[in-house]
Amino acid sequence: MSLLRAYLISGFLWLAFACTSSEVAPVLPYYHTPDFEPQFFENKEKAEAKITHHLKPFSFLDQHGHSISHTSLRGKVHVANFFFSRCTNICPNMIKQMRVIESEFGQNADVEILSFSVTPWLDSVSVLKKYAQKNNIKSKQWHLLTGDKNAIYTLARKSYFAEENLGFSKDNSQFLHTEHVVLVDKTLRIRGIYNGSLGLEMEQLTKDIKLLLSEK
Repeated sequence: MSLLRAYLISGFLWLAFACTSSEVAPVLPYYHTPDFEPQFFENKEKAEAKITHHLKPFSFLDQHGHSISHTSLRGKVHVANFFFSRCTNICPNMIKQMRVIESEFGQNADVEILSFSVTPWLDSVSVLKKYAQKNNIKSKQWHLLTGDKNAIYTLARKSYFAEENLGFSKDNSQFLHTEHVVLVDKTLRIRGIYNGSLGLEMEQLTKDIKLLLSEK
């Protein structure tokens, strides 16, 4: 399945919902393989039985020197993207688009935004703090993360599938650079992937976050 199809799947679901009975709630698929083949289930119990992929344990420091780990994300919806402070092409636009999410959910304690540095050897806590100030990142829910390079790259490629199946087989000597934004639910399962450089994608992501927040 092409990644473009994965980008469109959520929008299709909302369109289908608009054309059907208001009693039928839209649902988001689950993704548990790097090819982003969507998996749909009638209820949460079936999903829990079938979907085995969760984010692997991790712990990194944010721009305030606070530890952010997988355990602190349980019970919350979060979005993740990947950037580096010296990036001059896609990253500035991605940060701009991520502000849509910050504007909508920046005061919501049930939503976290994680931006992982892919050059952590350059992006120390102090560098990320200056970057956040420069880019007017104020929400306590938006964490710019740094740490061990191999740990970040492994998490990006094997937990978040950030480079889709092409990146899954890359080793960590190959540079990680992607515009993908990944949506993860309260149980650390992947529920969506979006192009973080496109405004329409961020609008769809906003809708999908609200849908996950409403899930029982």
